[in-house]
Amino acid sequence: MPLNYHHLRYFWAVAHDGNLTRTAERLNLSQSALSAQIKQLEERLGQSLFERRGRALHLTEVGRITLDHADTIFATGQQLIATLQQTGQRRQALRIGAQATLSRNFQIGFLRPVLGRADVEVILRSGSPAELLDGLATLNLDVALMTREAANDALTQYITHRLAEQRVGLVGIPERLDATRPLQALLAEQPVILPTPESGVRAAFDALTARLQLRPQIVAEVDDMAMMRLLAREGVGLALVAPIVVRDELAQGVLVEAREHPQISETFYAVTLERRFPNPLVAELIAAMAQPGTSPR
Repeated sequence: MPLNYHHLRYFWAVAHDGNLTRTAERLNLSQSALSAQIKQLEERLGQSLFERRGRALHLTEVGRITLDHADTIFATGQQLIATLQQTGQRRQALRIGAQATLSRNFQIGFLRPVLGRADVEVILRSGSPAELLDGLATLNLDVALMTREAANDALTQYITHRLAEQRVGLVGIPERLDATRPLQALLAEQPVILPTPESGVRAAFDALTARLQLRPQIVAEVDDMAMMRLLAREGVGLALVAPIVVRDELAQGVLVEAREHPQISETFYAVTLERRFPNPLVAELIAAMAQPGTSPR
């Protein structure tokens, strides 16, 4: 039996509104009639499209896939015109979440294989680890880029892919950082810009200074790598960062890195949700990171 596109359109409207009552009012239908239309679509597909959590409607995994196809189907008229004018192509959505503290250079390196592709639309959002995992669990994200592994529970099965590991260094402007000075001397003499205490890198740094019996002068605690880079450029202090964060500044000589390293590493992960129908673009990007010469280290 062919798909009933009236049913699909009703589902599409509810999925975008996120509220059955509001959609029914907008379409001038009763809630029961609208629910019946969606129920018939679910029976035709043999899958549930929504699940209730309290009073809210949430898409199931099949619902998210159906919505992606519905978006394409109901944009056909515009796509037809664009295709005839040689200005449009069908595009596949790739929803990526990135930890707010993650290096922008690393994000670009991960995305590079799909950037500029006419058939791919990249949707990039940032947030805390908890927000990113929630985005995966609700199928609003296909993959989350993080600096920590995801813990599974009885209801949610995350898959953590280790992408890269990079040592963390001490960087600063040349006037403030003599690269030949021992690390212990630099930490004793110069103020430092550090990640916030929630960071694994910060925990390792605190352990290091405890072993060295040092109490460095902390001028800033920052949870955003872009801000840490700017503070280091301004000469506020020496920043504890992975070199990829300040790659351009190091290349230009605006910043220099201490030759002695604190023996601290930062690991980058791609976290996905165990899904029956994963976005195939995610596997392509993860595989590309494993190829020689493609990791943005």
